Amino acid sequence: MPRLSPGSLRVFSTQVLVASGVPDDDAALVADSLVQADLWGHQSHGVLRLPWYVARLRSGAMASRTDPEVVSDAGPLVLLDGRDGIGQVLTERARTTAVERARTHGVGVVGVRNSNHFGTAMYWTRRAAHDGCVAVLTTNASPAMAPWGGREKRLGTNPWSIAAPGPDGRVVAVDIANTAVARGKIYLAKNRGEPIPDSWALTADGAPTTDPAEGVLGVILPMAGHKGYAIAFLMDVLSGALTGSAVGTGVHGPYEPAARSGAGHLFLALDPAAFGDRAGYEARVRQLIDEVKDVPLAQGVDEVFYPGEVEDRAEAANLAAGGVVLPEESVAGLRTLAAETGVAFPEAVG
Repeated sequence: MPRLSPGSLRVFSTQVLVASGVPDDDAALVADSLVQADLWGHQSHGVLRLPWYVARLRSGAMASRTDPEVVSDAGPLVLLDGRDGIGQVLTERARTTAVERARTHGVGVVGVRNSNHFGTAMYWTRRAAHDGCVAVLTTNASPAMAPWGGREKRLGTNPWSIAAPGPDGRVVAVDIANTAVARGKIYLAKNRGEPIPDSWALTADGAPTTDPAEGVLGVILPMAGHKGYAIAFLMDVLSGALTGSAVGTGVHGPYEPAARSGAGHLFLALDPAAFGDRAGYEARVRQLIDEVKDVPLAQGVDEVFYPGEVEDRAEAANLAAGGVVLPEESVAGLRTLAAETGVAFPEAVG
């Protein structure tokens, strides 16, 4: 497949969203979040999702103009009603507000109700970390996982991310779903025509499968068995129950073109300076990085990475190569959008 430059993909995605009624700045933000996921090597959350977003905008399930309402403001804690706006735009509002309050109070917490899918959680926590804050972001999602011991979907993957400032301008970050794999990776395998490991999903009848199409229709398994299920449950409490949004089977995802999402998020920002030892904090994070990088290696291992380093390496490699290579089916979906909106599809760079 051809390699596409990140700049051209951002322009294309922005123009497609603008053609769907999204304001320019909001469209550019969404486009950047999707392309950044592709650069990090997380194509399950990249421009693969653009056709799904557009379908929801067209149906009215997701509002093209995001206009949140402040439900409550208690100083360090703010609650927003997203009023079915775009998840990325609402999460950026949550991030900037949480960081602002953290600089004033030492901690900033922003809950968001009635939102939509926001893409890669790490995109937002990394931004807060570059602002100098330690950040935690949780969200709930449409049902994908059965409760431990069950075989019907009741809980979402309910991902979460933590990011923190590191030494020399670096960021340490993790972004994980509580399932064995993010649902988007099963869609990506389907687009690539590749089998999935039999530890990722069950069929609708509760049998292990290597067929991604069956995995999409079936149940995604939790990470770490009962532990992943319990974490997903509590992430739904933080993201949905606490914020006043939908929970469990009441949440609908970007894969559903006409269903109101009801997703909720919780964004927490902590200012290390408020703990009274910013320099010491930075030294201790540096120590952690040095210790994991210097560990004696297990057999067959060439290098140990600190959290977030793999994404930084992938981005650098993709930028050096001139862009990203997308699966054929993903490109086909984007070409369809180009034809429908009249937006020119980007030319390959190699």
